[in-house]
Amino acid sequence: MVTATALEAELLELAGAVPDPELPVLSLRELGVLRAVRVHGTDAAEVELTPTYTGCPAIEAMSADIERVLRAHGMREVTVRTVLAPAWSTDDITPEGREKLREFGIAPPRMHRAGGPVPLALGPTRTHATGTEDGTGGGTDPGWDPISCPHCGSSDTELLSRFSSTACKALRRCLACREPFDHFKEL
Repeated sequence: MVTATALEAELLELAGAVPDPELPVLSLRELGVLRAVRVHGTDAAEVELTPTYTGCPAIEAMSADIERVLRAHGMREVTVRTVLAPAWSTDDITPEGREKLREFGIAPPRMHRAGGPVPLALGPTRTHATGTEDGTGGGTDPGWDPISCPHCGSSDTELLSRFSSTACKALRRCLACREPFDHFKEL
């Protein structure tokens, strides 16, 4: 494994501080999409960026913002390369990023307690303290944490729409405080 130079670490910090164009409350580092920065010579940098999903329209804005920031820092040539493997996962969002989402009123993606791939289940729309989404209050799914309301903390929530302002978010409502909120979906 090659260790980063001081300049690469500095450029990684600068690029990582760029806000996400769709969720400006998060930096690219907190979102977990910035993979690496490599310096070639004294004034050329190559940046590896992984989109949240293939075809993500924000990747162009992210790339342009990274190029602008690194050029302003003296890099004459900046190349942003899209890297699809390993694929981005909501597990890549930092703990700081998850807390910022919650503070901004967006329920962060749940952590799957069992580990491994995130199962996809389409069906009932309510969540309860057990993490179930069966709409009845019965059944259990010990592999999931509940989707909690970012406003009041209740885990008694319901799905209003599988898609919200962006494809990576769903629209939910808290049944305790009745407030709607976005939920960053698990990938």
